[in-house]
Order: sequence, then structure tokens, then C-alpha cells
Amino acid sequence: MHKYLRAIGFSQLTDRKKLKELLTDAIMTADKRGYTMNQENVMLGEFCKDFADSMGIAVCGEFDDDDKFVYEYYYPYLRGAGVTTREDVSVERHSARDSYAGVVEDVNMGISMIFYLQNMIPYVNAQTAGRLPIRGTTLTLSGLSLSGSILLPIHVDEEQKDQLRRRTIARNKLIEEAKKGSEEAMETLTLEDMDTYSAINARIQREDVFSIVDTFFMPYGMECDLYSVMGEIVGMRLVTNQVSGEKIYILTICCNELTFDVCINIIDLLGEPQVGRRFKGNVWLQGYINFPDNY
Repeated sequence: MHKYLRAIGFSQLTDRKKLKELLTDAIMTADKRGYTMNQENVMLGEFCKDFADSMGIAVCGEFDDDDKFVYEYYYPYLRGAGVTTREDVSVERHSARDSYAGVVEDVNMGISMIFYLQNMIPYVNAQTAGRLPIRGTTLTLSGLSLSGSILLPIHVDEEQKDQLRRRTIARNKLIEEAKKGSEEAMETLTLEDMDTYSAINARIQREDVFSIVDTFFMPYGMECDLYSVMGEIVGMRLVTNQVSGEKIYILTICCNELTFDVCINIIDLLGEPQVGRRFKGNVWLQGYINFPDNY
């Protein structure tokens, strides 16, 4: 039983028989179907069924010699909206099955973000046809969360926001220069980090950590695509799972200058979400590569 089914509104689904019926229905009444031949000349299939707006279950497998679909695995998904980043993406196949992980490095994060690839059919199709790497792609990230809380925002006036934006732009330029081998940029970044560390140590003695740290994005647990995040809520909507009737919040959060959607069951969210407040929680990161129309 995939534990992130809870995030899309199946918190009460614990029976294997009912799960099998749900997956069969997802295959038979899929909203989206995808097929492609991989490099081993095996026909792969993916069936996606939405149970709420942009949210559902994908069932993946392959077709045997008699053209019969053989189920291999499934996963819950949230299709994000908009473009999260335009940086280049690298993709690797998981060892145990025909699913894929993506890696993207954005200067705003300062780390390599690893995500579960949602649209593996177009990628395998391009791989088999020898069209990789594809230029001009963008990436839409999304996250599924099993627990989260709502925090009040930190009050920042317009002058402070302008200063923060200027510092962010300057830091991103330094990171780009450091990647190219600039020792001066590396030294400047190191000194800035030391100053930041000293300032935080001084403030943490008398202030709460969440009044100092506005947003964060960092790895969580043992699995490579799990992250602990905190970001400002810039959009939100409440949807209902058509089968279970459970309510799901889809929150659009801005974290370290990157914007992406996170879904969480209403029973797992502590606090009342509102635009301007902050979401803090652990998410399973997923990504959808937006290939150019002429790829």
C-alpha cells in the first residue's frame, strides 16, 4: 500500500482487495493513456486517473507478447501548475523498476533537487529515438505531504523586501561565478556564510527560530526525493476526492524563490491556511518535464 495515497484523499483505504479494484478502475477508465517502446523493445504503458482536479493515481506496467497489460507499479500524483524552473534536468532510471528520478540544480536552492518523474513515457520515447538531451525544457515541481502546519508570516516592509531581492540576485551571481571556478567568488560566499552563521547564533538566543528563518528547503529522511520545506502560501484551493469524499488542500508555496504546488489531506494539516501565511511540512517531491512542442 503506497503511503502517499493518504495525501490525495485515500486515508481510509487499507484493504488490498479495494486497492486492486481502485487500480483496475484507474486502468479501465483512465483520463490519460500513454504508450511507448523502450530500448529493450518492450511496450510500456501508463494509465492516469484523476480523482480530483490535477490529482490522482498513475498505474504503470508493460504489455506481454499477447498484448495484455501486465501491472508493475502505481503511484499517487499531483500535477503542478506553472513553471518552477528552467534549469537543465538530468534523468536516471530506478534500479528496481521502470520508473525514473530527475535531478535539477537551481541557484536559488543551492542544492541538487531530486524528484520522482511523472511523465516517464515522453522521456522513454525520446530516449529510444535517440533525441536526448532535449534543449529548451522546463520543469514543474509538485509535492505530496502527509503532515504539515501553518505558521504566521514574518513582517517585512517593502524596503526590506527590496534589500532581500538585491542580496539574492548578488548571491546567485556569485554562485554562478563560483561554479565557473572563480576563487574570489568562493571566498566571498564563504565569508557571507560565516557572517550569517554568527548573526543567527546571536539572534537565536532571544528569538524563535521561525522568526529568523523565513523559508527553507532541505533533504529529509533516507529517501533521496523527500524534503522538509517551509514557504509562503501564494495560492490555495480546496478540492474533494470524488471517490472517498475527503477534502484536500492544494497549496501553492514560494520557497527560496521557487514556486510549486503541495497537496495535503485536510486532516493532516495543523492550522488554517491563508495566502500570506507559511506552510511547513515534509513532502515527496515529484516533477513533470515540459518538453518543447517540436521535440
